[in-house]
Amino acid sequence: MSTTPQRSFRTRVFIATSLDGFIARPDGNLDWLTERGEKAGDTGYDAFIADIDTIVMGRNTYEKTQTFGFWPYEGLNVSVLSTRLDSDDPNITVERDLAALVHHLNASGAANVYVDGGQLVQSFLREGLLDEITITTAPVLLGSGISLFGALDHDIELEHRTTTTLAEGFVQSTYAIN
Repeated sequence: MSTTPQRSFRTRVFIATSLDGFIARPDGNLDWLTERGEKAGDTGYDAFIADIDTIVMGRNTYEKTQTFGFWPYEGLNVSVLSTRLDSDDPNITVERDLAALVHHLNASGAANVYVDGGQLVQSFLREGLLDEITITTAPVLLGSGISLFGALDHDIELEHRTTTTLAEGFVQSTYAIN
């Protein structure tokens, strides 16, 4: 039984994977996506992010954002789930465990939360905390890397909402999580 508190917010994932289900190479490199991504055309990200007031991410994803050279989430509330991250970054709040994160999101009035990062997505799935997932599949096989989905102790039923074919062989599907 979960010890995570009830929540008053909606959660969504918007993420890209290789055809074989990896979100990054084993070393975290995203070149396979960044080199192809612009060719996909409009993926709907701008419309998606316009509906979001809060982003939660894991430490690895946060550290990746630090390599971008700019802060991509200006004007949004951002929380990082990490047991090891010590940060004085004024752009983020750091929470040490999932229950504390959910409590913080409830207390802060979060309404539409973007969950980003493989391990965090897996944790939210295991705890029944995800409402919707949009996966854009890139037409490439990596063979190994960081998997979007990990082991589960039970099936998670999905309800298909939409599938869109984008340019250059990208395919995007959205599912509600029952």
